[in-house]
Amino acid sequence: MKNPLKPNLSLIVKLGSIMVHTEEMLSSKGHAFDAEALKALLADKEVVEWKKQMDKLALLPVKR
Repeated sequence: MKNPLKPNLSLIVKLGSIMVHTEEMLSSKGHAFDAEALKALLADKEVVEWKKQMDKLALLPVKR
């Protein structure tokens, strides 16, 4: 990835999917499917690499 601040379309879609599944999981109609989808998305190679690069730039919250 050349620039983590300018992600390609596939990464944007994956990050958006993470947002939607999180919202659904936290809603009153949350489903176990959402948690499984989140696990898969968070393990995705492109998402992992983007997060690693963003961590180097100190632009994301630090895990507790």
